[in-house]
Amino acid sequence: MAQKNSVKKRARAGTLQNIETDPTHHITGSFGPQTPLDAPPSPRRKQSPNHIYTESRGLWGDIKSLRWVVVPSSALKLLLIPLVLSVFWELLAPYVVPKGTPNPFSALLFISHKVPSSTPDDPRYQKGYLDLVFVVYYIIFWSFFRQTVTIHICRPLARWFGINKEAKLDRFGEQAYAVVYFTITGVWGLIIMSKLPTWWYQTEHFWLEYPHWQMIPQLKAYYLMQAAYWCQQLMVLLLGLEKPRKDYHELVAHHLVTLWLVGWSYLVNLTFIGNAVYISMDIPDVLLGFSKLLNYIQYDRTKIVSFLVFLFVWTYFRHWLNLVMLHSVWTEFDLLPEFAKQWSPADGVWLSWWMKYQIFAPILLLQFLNLFWYVLILRILVRDRRQGY
Repeated sequence: MAQKNSVKKRARAGTLQNIETDPTHHITGSFGPQTPLDAPPSPRRKQSPNHIYTESRGLWGDIKSLRWVVVPSSALKLLLIPLVLSVFWELLAPYVVPKGTPNPFSALLFISHKVPSSTPDDPRYQKGYLDLVFVVYYIIFWSFFRQTVTIHICRPLARWFGINKEAKLDRFGEQAYAVVYFTITGVWGLIIMSKLPTWWYQTEHFWLEYPHWQMIPQLKAYYLMQAAYWCQQLMVLLLGLEKPRKDYHELVAHHLVTLWLVGWSYLVNLTFIGNAVYISMDIPDVLLGFSKLLNYIQYDRTKIVSFLVFLFVWTYFRHWLNLVMLHSVWTEFDLLPEFAKQWSPADGVWLSWWMKYQIFAPILLLQFLNLFWYVLILRILVRDRRQGY
């Protein structure tokens, strides 16, 4: 029996070690020892590993194959179609259609479903079916933005820092884009939370003001833009539009749990807690990506400081604040107004007693995923200390 337990422990340790030394893993791979920057690029590979995935086959071909997700020129063309049509509508509508006819393309470009009773100085928005149209359009937007930043900005920047190998150029681009995106959403999320009663994680307000169906415009736009981003990321993975990764299943699980949280919290009017979850995830990702970039460009002393700051921020945001939210779901759920403790979508309330567990489950799953990655991060710290970094 003792021998069997020993074999199992060695197997688990071996699995973690394999992940820890995997250069393609999204957590550990970028923190491994790097090839000297002055090393010549490999003569065996002249194109980027992702080159075959980002070549255009023509707009119609990219639409049929969904390759517009990774081909920025095709994504840009798709973005311009409703934009141009919207401009033509604004110019020609006064002469063609009755006055006051809404622009049919505006739902793609701007948030919809303004609450009629809200005032111009304090506009409020509710959810509606046109939100799906907005999300679809901004899936295309994030596809264009991601590939443009990665290919046309980050790759030249990496070369300026002396990175020559194509595989590393791609990984540098991915991490630099992550820093850009999560900096934008992290700051945006904090600004929005500062306008809400939930600042700073005053969790009782997740429930006291429920339902949160009359959203300030910034909160609605933020929510739908985040949903579009995660849908785009999941599409890239599930459709195999980029070079496959060894941590594919981890990333798919993470994206599915994230979209589960996004979709349900938006549908059942729990956007305050959704905003709090987003912040707890996005801010650590900025420092994670930044620390990886420092390792790629071999700023060894700076990367140690950055990694230690990242470890503290990750611990606080991804674990402590996650536990704070789990505690709130478990102990403060009954702070809901009495009329809201029912499943009545027509009244905007969805929180019957069993919803407590449905809210608790995905946040707990995120905690488990984050704990798995936390173990890997701590192993990196131990490994680097042994190697004298």
